[in-house]
Amino acid sequence: MTKFSVAPMMDWSDRHCRSLHRVLSSQALLYSEMVTTGAVLHGDRERLLGYDQDQHPVALQLGGSEPADLAAAARIGEDYGYDEINLNVGCPSDRVQSGRFGACLMREPDLVAECMAAMAAAVKVPVTVKCRIGVDDQDPEEALFTLVDKCVAAGVTTFIVHARKAWLQGLSPKENRDVPPLDYPLVYRLKRERPELTISINGGVPGVDAALEHLRHVDGVMLGRAAYHEAGLLGAVDRRVFGLDVPDVTPFEAVERYRPYIERSLAEGWRLAGITRHMLGLFHGLPGARAWRRILTVEGVGEGAGIEVVDKALEAVCRAVEEREARAVEPAAG
Repeated sequence: MTKFSVAPMMDWSDRHCRSLHRVLSSQALLYSEMVTTGAVLHGDRERLLGYDQDQHPVALQLGGSEPADLAAAARIGEDYGYDEINLNVGCPSDRVQSGRFGACLMREPDLVAECMAAMAAAVKVPVTVKCRIGVDDQDPEEALFTLVDKCVAAGVTTFIVHARKAWLQGLSPKENRDVPPLDYPLVYRLKRERPELTISINGGVPGVDAALEHLRHVDGVMLGRAAYHEAGLLGAVDRRVFGLDVPDVTPFEAVERYRPYIERSLAEGWRLAGITRHMLGLFHGLPGARAWRRILTVEGVGEGAGIEVVDKALEAVCRAVEEREARAVEPAAG
């Protein structure tokens, strides 16, 4: 278990996103989007599970509630080289609930434990749980500790806890990421009272400073939307979180490092917009960020759009930075 990870995010943390995040941090653990067992067992596995080998360490998150299917899907994930297999016990969407997986499984800790035991028996890589602190009217302390203890009995030692309840009725998935109050102290207490376990915290973490504060209390921190919308912040993770004696990766360096992946993916038939959409927030807060987003968004969707679109967007950022620097020295020159 790493001290820092980027969350599994539906429609976001795909293979292209993970390759971008990897050029920003060599150490962060990266997660796939949630993939259902049915999709793994019966779908286009290469499209769903394939990834660039430079992404390691990388974890596969599964959605499901049938132990045999989860065991089979975990084996397939292990065969694809994933370093960890994670079970989603936190997603609150209606579609996930109707499939009897995700956050609604907080109500069925015995079933979750059975699923985890089956997965653990099927693979040699670690199997982990990502959960909420409860759902609806559950008592969070009772729900979280019960789920954890039953999974520990099944052989699980690592838990990623989104420190909010999920409201399965009355709130949308988006609202469930913001509206239920965060209870970080409960997750800290879980670590204190179960010190032998590896506990990572997730939910509402805005950046590296906050991650370092959480690491005073738990073993790991998982960033979600902040890492996606402001990907540039990941450039400081290797130095600040992992203590490596390396310079931070700037957004400009990240583009250059990501460039070979873009070119390789284009040659394999992937569309530019699907690759570069994950880069839109890379220059967040810097001069030229708006032009960067506009060029990638507008020109990246064209038929046959290629690496020249990225070069044009990068030139716009460089020009904006130079103009700001020129303005900054004008008073001194006068």
